[in-house]
Amino acid sequence: MSATSRKQAPVTVYTRPGCPHSFLLRRGLRRRRIDFTEVNIWADPHGAAAVRAVAAGNETVPTVHVAGQWLVNPSTAQVDQLARQ
Repeated sequence: MSATSRKQAPVTVYTRPGCPHSFLLRRGLRRRRIDFTEVNIWADPHGAAAVRAVAAGNETVPTVHVAGQWLVNPSTAQVDQLARQ
């Protein structure tokens, strides 16, 4: 079954270049065939502001918005579970 044919909530992953935690999360999501949109907070001021709003004023990445919830530095399993509910 293709990733686009499965029921999945939209997933947005907020990252910045060179972040090893972001790299690992993106890799894990791809392996689980979770579709996601990536926002580079260094290139997108609105994305950076969104992350600061949910991460106690910090630009902590990865931060993920999925199924109406914000997750700061989540595991791949956490994102997968929410995306497939």
